[in-house]
Amino acid sequence: MNDGIQEDLKAARETCWINEQMYPFSEEKERLLLKREDIEDASKRLARFAPLIAKLFPETAKDHGMIESPLREIAAAKEELGKKCGELPKGRLLLKCDSHLAIAGSVKARGGIYEVLKHTEELALAYGILKEGDSYEKLLEYRDFFAEYKVQVGSTGNLGMSIGIMSAALGYQAIVHMSADAKEWKKKLLRARGVTVKEYADDYGRAVIEGRKLSDADPKSYFVDDEHSKDLFLGYAVAGERLKKQMEEQQITVDETHPLFVYLPCGVGGAPGGITFGLKQIWGDAVHCFFVEPVQAPCMTAALASDKGSGICVQDLGLTGKTEADGLAVGRASQLVYEMMRHVLDGAFTVEDKKLPGYMRLLNDTEQICIEPSSCAAFEGYTAMLHSPESTARYDEIMKKAEGATHILWATGGSLMPEEIRLELLGKA
Repeated sequence: MNDGIQEDLKAARETCWINEQMYPFSEEKERLLLKREDIEDASKRLARFAPLIAKLFPETAKDHGMIESPLREIAAAKEELGKKCGELPKGRLLLKCDSHLAIAGSVKARGGIYEVLKHTEELALAYGILKEGDSYEKLLEYRDFFAEYKVQVGSTGNLGMSIGIMSAALGYQAIVHMSADAKEWKKKLLRARGVTVKEYADDYGRAVIEGRKLSDADPKSYFVDDEHSKDLFLGYAVAGERLKKQMEEQQITVDETHPLFVYLPCGVGGAPGGITFGLKQIWGDAVHCFFVEPVQAPCMTAALASDKGSGICVQDLGLTGKTEADGLAVGRASQLVYEMMRHVLDGAFTVEDKKLPGYMRLLNDTEQICIEPSSCAAFEGYTAMLHSPESTARYDEIMKKAEGATHILWATGGSLMPEEIRLELLGKA
């Protein structure tokens, strides 16, 4: 880790890290653990489950059981950002509204729900409930069977919501182990859906350790491991092919002369890492992805900048790991995501908590779109892109490309937020 980045991280200063170890994706993809065929397999599995999802969650029926979010241009927000933040990259600014994904209201509806469905398929096939060619709607008749099994997960909030809601809907005993950072309204929503919530006074890491321990002791329990799960990662990666379709519908070209820049809030790394992997499979070196993390919890920035992976945690840097962006309150990065991103991710930014309500208010006022504070971290990557003190050949190369790019902020959660919480947060702006 270079001295400047290390000093910024330790001092909880906003910073920009640019990856100097990028390899051409056409070469790097051959070395990666997961391949494009794995994403295609995940996509086919989601299609098999679509009729069942449409039955369980009527709000998805109009999309035939596909869980997908809109891609919206936010020109008014861009104009207001320019007034407040100064010079911005040229080109269109869009919002990928995973904050409004059906069922769980967050990006975790991609990976979390996918992993529950894959586990369900494996169980059903093993016990002869399903055979090839069956409609998966048949699983609605076997809730008593699934009620004998548990699905457990450790979470700061949104992953727990996706795992808990889908598992309970299928009939499982759903248990979510939630850290002290988790918001009370998310715990209440889960309990209202029939999910057992176990609370811990410690951080995300402790919730995961305790949840895994309890699950491992029960042969009928399945633990969703956000730090190591390939299935979660692949569920997120399906976003690439779906975004490609939306870009084509909006007649937005992506190639080397018309690059795409994507800014993704990051916690342990699974969702932004999986999405980045999916986007790279579609557009290769024409897409540039950046993670954005709170200054007190920059676990993935530290992992990548130090080249230590999960061998470094934010507490090693003297940081607390505490942040108002509850979904990003993670002290140690996923080793799986670190390995997948070390030569693929273009860079990372950190943001102070105090900025997040302001971004939230700006988007709400200009576009009438409400997202939660952790989602708003994406704004910082975009607004800080041209203002980083970093000056290297790689940084200068990226800056030139940014000027002619389409930019996407990836909104990761917020649509299930209760009205009183929304108003309270907007009042802080």
